[in-house]
Amino acid sequence: MTVEEMFRRYLEQRREMGESELVLDKLTVDEVLRIVGAQGKRAPARPAGTTAGGDWRQALRDADAEVMSPAVRIPRADVPSAPSAPSAPSAPPAPPAPPAPRMTTRLSALAPAGLVVGGAEAELFGGPIARASSLGAIAEMVRTCTRCPLYATAINPVPGEGSATAELMCIGEAPGATEDETGRPFVGQAGKLLTDILRAINLSREEVFIANVMKHRPPGNRNPTPDEITACSPYLLRQVELIRPKVILALGTFAAQTLLDTKVAIGKLRGAMHWYHGTPLIATYHPAALLRNPGWKKPTWEDVKLVRRILDSVAA
Repeated sequence: MTVEEMFRRYLEQRREMGESELVLDKLTVDEVLRIVGAQGKRAPARPAGTTAGGDWRQALRDADAEVMSPAVRIPRADVPSAPSAPSAPSAPPAPPAPPAPRMTTRLSALAPAGLVVGGAEAELFGGPIARASSLGAIAEMVRTCTRCPLYATAINPVPGEGSATAELMCIGEAPGATEDETGRPFVGQAGKLLTDILRAINLSREEVFIANVMKHRPPGNRNPTPDEITACSPYLLRQVELIRPKVILALGTFAAQTLLDTKVAIGKLRGAMHWYHGTPLIATYHPAALLRNPGWKKPTWEDVKLVRRILDSVAA
């Protein structure tokens, strides 16, 4: 992938979220798009065995791109900026800001601010999973996966299903017995209730993408171990990168706590707008929990209405 393609992908994600300014570089989206379109240089060839690591900032510095206005410049990482005048040496670059996405006024007004995990511009893993070019490729990798012991006890892998262009991703914990038998996520009574919940906000199962944090069923429905979660998480993160949903709905305690890297109870996580690698994330109760506790249906309805408002706001 060229520097222009990497950078343009990042900018398009940010603009879809309603942002007009880069968080770290303080350049407007249009300014940087002009850079990418106007600069005639390509990133220099790298020695064999090395990679840019998906870092569009370093790739852009390597290409020595400049803003159209001479007042602002992105310095090369290995070459200090030239002084603007002999008597006034350039100031050292400011330390990088944390890689948290900026909440736009439009979205942050919809719900209280929550937790932030990762940034859309940072790829946290490498290898074949990071290079998977389609959801089908990921499903095939999951089918033959041996990254953790769960594959040996599961009947079928459950990579997820739905639209490759979904605006909403629904993410649960792990496959249950019926999911393990069928290879499909959220089937049975809990799946039927999820379908009804989606229909209530004018979405069908076919329009969204439904997946789990874990792609194989843990024996006896036990909680996955930290090592199993670590082994499986890159599949989900790559699915999020490929689909680029406008919002994620985390279903249940385990999914919400795992995605947000927290031990906070689901009752305290719901009602706020969290961010998962640049995507708004809303946490709510698992449909199976609603079958056991009908009193949770009302707060869940408030959560899914918030999801609908986010979708409508981003589309506006």
